[in-house]
Amino acid sequence: MFNMKRFSAGEIPYFDGHCDTISRCANRGVGLRSNDGMLDLNRLTGFKKAAQVFAIFADWDKFPPGTLFDECCRQREVFVSELEKNRDIAMPCRSGAEIQAANDEGKVAALLSIEGGELLGCDPGRLDIAAQWGVKLVNITWNHANYLSGSHRDEAARGLGPLGKEFVRRANELGILLDVSHLSDQGFWDLERLGSQPLIASHSNARAVCPHSRNLTDDMFIVIRDSGGVAGLNFWLDFVGGAYSMDDILRHVEHFMELDGAKTLALGADWDGCDAAAGNMRGAQDIHLLWNALAARGYEESVLEDLFYNNWLRVMG
Repeated sequence: MFNMKRFSAGEIPYFDGHCDTISRCANRGVGLRSNDGMLDLNRLTGFKKAAQVFAIFADWDKFPPGTLFDECCRQREVFVSELEKNRDIAMPCRSGAEIQAANDEGKVAALLSIEGGELLGCDPGRLDIAAQWGVKLVNITWNHANYLSGSHRDEAARGLGPLGKEFVRRANELGILLDVSHLSDQGFWDLERLGSQPLIASHSNARAVCPHSRNLTDDMFIVIRDSGGVAGLNFWLDFVGGAYSMDDILRHVEHFMELDGAKTLALGADWDGCDAAAGNMRGAQDIHLLWNALAARGYEESVLEDLFYNNWLRVMG
């Protein structure tokens, strides 16, 4: 018999691999503790335990040439400042042990990522700065192609060039995980051939369910699975299927589960990066709706705990 218990946010764990909330704080002057967006620290404290990866993000169309690294540094300072102001409820973390320590103290574990190598000037040497900041994930591209690789929608046939391969090698040496969300298909397979382990797709769904270039093919997901990596469910309507129905998200979950993805699938909601989320979810406070929908379909609590928390914790090691 399926589990008919209805879980509240306070009864479930939460670990999400991608949001654009720091960018929103930096550019709209809102605070991280409480705001009118899709995610804030107050809402995250409502979970049994919570961890969130905060992405530094900037669309280079909106910044003068040569200023993206300055913007990256500015947003990193916002991240540091906001966490210092809210150290009573949140803690910056760089490892699985630190995440667990923060959660044991009843605090939100906050991690940092960079969404697009262009924010580091596509400079492998600046990965050393990112590592000093505690950055855990770096997307090789955002939507635009850059000097490292083509993206899923811009120069999509181009993969990693010589500079891109050097960037990958340096990230591997520093223990920074490389994120394939937004990367071109050719870039994905070039990365796989370089042996970057584990592979991460922080916020990408199943292309077999929703045929968008931002989503993963089955072969890609299997490679991520076999590398010990993680793929985070993205709630943006365009990547789910264009409807608000929770059933559309469940189709992605069930497809990945059919690919033996129970230890690979995780959350990558893209809060504050999407205009509207599927499943009638308005923000992080509604993630229990997905938990309950999966429980109603017969998924055991241990499987849901992996999807909602443990799989990300493992790769953050």
